[in-house]
Amino acid sequence: MFSNEKEKFFHTELVRYGVDYQRAAKVAKILVSEMSEQFLTDEEIRLAEDVCREWLGNHKRFTSILKEN
Repeated sequence: MFSNEKEKFFHTELVRYGVDYQRAAKVAKILVSEMSEQFLTDEEIRLAEDVCREWLGNHKRFTSILKEN
């Protein structure tokens, strides 16, 4: 998968589960860059962690709702 396709995939998945569009775009770029944490700023690390935590919580909630139905 090409980097541009990966970025679109990550962005779409993040937004699908309730992450703000702009924050999702920034984190998708970070994820695709595959940079080691040592090369990311504290702000980028914090943003990626927050967004991924938000995505995970929303994803778990959504899948639990689907299992109930």
